[in-house]
Amino acid sequence: MVRLYGRLFKREEILRYVGSIDQIGGVKLLEAQEGVERNVKLISMNTGELRLLIVVDRGLDIANAEYRNVPLAWISPTGLAAPFFFEPEGFGWLRGFFGGLLTTCGLTYLGAPTIDMGERLGLHGRISYAPAKLIRVEGYWSGDEYIMVVEGVCSEVRVFGPNLVLRRRIESKLGSRVIKIEDTIVNEGWEPQPLMVLYHFNFGFPLVDEDAYLVSTSKLYVPRDKDAEESAEKFDRFQRPTKGFREKVYFHEMASDDENYAYAAIFNNRIMDGLGVYIKWRKDELNRFIEWKMMGEGTYVVGLEPANCLVLGRDKERSWGTLQFIQPREKRVIDMEFGVLVGMDEIREFSEKIYSITQGVKPKMLKTIDEFIEATRLRGR
Repeated sequence: MVRLYGRLFKREEILRYVGSIDQIGGVKLLEAQEGVERNVKLISMNTGELRLLIVVDRGLDIANAEYRNVPLAWISPTGLAAPFFFEPEGFGWLRGFFGGLLTTCGLTYLGAPTIDMGERLGLHGRISYAPAKLIRVEGYWSGDEYIMVVEGVCSEVRVFGPNLVLRRRIESKLGSRVIKIEDTIVNEGWEPQPLMVLYHFNFGFPLVDEDAYLVSTSKLYVPRDKDAEESAEKFDRFQRPTKGFREKVYFHEMASDDENYAYAAIFNNRIMDGLGVYIKWRKDELNRFIEWKMMGEGTYVVGLEPANCLVLGRDKERSWGTLQFIQPREKRVIDMEFGVLVGMDEIREFSEKIYSITQGVKPKMLKTIDEFIEATRLRGR
């Protein structure tokens, strides 16, 4: 059944009301026309509740996301820059970081610019600048449910180097407020390769403001640096845009439920009688979680970032013994879910689920990153 406009519809019933499913939802391939976005291929996905803009030429990452015309994601001033604007050196990656609901970082390196094993590595990797080859853009009926699917393949490849292929599937349903993302990463080369992947979810105004707050299954956390140490006890609370604000980054160790899922959410009880977003992922697939709290003017964003590493650079992971590797022909599958919660009842129900996992215990703050690594060590595989 399709739930829309406060009503339940069977397939035949809803089709009597519309000339085309495009009237109320669906998926459609588009193309940008001007500036740095010229010729960038996009996909609009509309569930009737959520609207997404998926950037085909940027790794099938997700830019704009709206719930009933309320923007959920932070959008940077760079625009949806075409992939040939990629600057891999140093912090050049930021020149095309559009933010959006999801930017993927990796696949063989991410985090701070560094030098690892003689290789100079820039910020956050290459995959978010890799154009995808589309496999499927489809909306179809399955019984009384209308399913929307976007599927494509992109890669990180170099002669005498890695040959990693990422196959991404984004799926939702007409009337749904939930998006499911499934990534399959395969090493199609013949040598083991480092595997570093991070899912950079970026939430912004009006969801994020001084009334918003973070709820998660965090049980331990540590500030990344001196800036984050300041007011670290307020890692889960936000403030008005602040001139000269310096980003605060926190590394979290997450508890999980009986099915090994970890959760993080942002709630704002003053919007629409309560509005929230959440992400859900498997702890055995993504064992790290990074919080990016940036309360600056214009750059006013909270990043929720499940990952299989931290963001201090590949050399650090190697030195800690936590750097993960993907073996020749090996396949890794990563499943995530993003959803919107509406009204205080749904927010309360989700909060109770978090409470059942954490038993209401606030996360403990550790003093140093080394202490955090030792307390949460999962050696590379």
